[in-house]
Amino acid sequence: MIDTSNFKKSVCLVYKGDPCVIVSYTVSTPTARGANSIFKTKLRNLLTGQILNESIRSGEKFEEVDMERHPCSYLYNDGSSWYFMDDETYEQFDLASDNMGGDEGYISDGIEGVQAVLIDNNVVGIQMPLAVTLTVAECDPTIKGASAQAQLKPATCDTGFSVQVPPYVEAGERIRVDTRDGRFIERAKD
Repeated sequence: MIDTSNFKKSVCLVYKGDPCVIVSYTVSTPTARGANSIFKTKLRNLLTGQILNESIRSGEKFEEVDMERHPCSYLYNDGSSWYFMDDETYEQFDLASDNMGGDEGYISDGIEGVQAVLIDNNVVGIQMPLAVTLTVAECDPTIKGASAQAQLKPATCDTGFSVQVPPYVEAGERIRVDTRDGRFIERAKD
């Protein structure tokens, strides 16, 4: 059983009889005494791809989804679908953009650690590794001495993903990005 205290991005659970994955969530605590916290979740139905915005009370329990995970390799995309190969069965499969769950900005050539999520031997999505390495395609130049405080600047990666980076990062550099929340972690050490 999955309790609301175990909620995090990419957790799969059975919600209203269908397998769903948590895309994002926020927690709000009412000011009234004795009121439970409320988890405002964005769930994606793994079978239909439908996005559900649901408010769930703290302490509710959900069944885990009976699924398998297989390592897979990214092959290519054609703009509307993303193509992968299951590393165990060598079967190729594709996922439409709405089934990618917003992870398409993290996928680049040579990515490692991606897993295919299967329910009843049907691929319903992918699970990303916790961090990926991306190349910064463009970002603002560094202005030395512009501020006494550490500030972040926007950068666009070669996949089209936008991330806030420290001022010392320049175009062409490889960076590590957390796939759970899209945060810059560090410069890549390769």
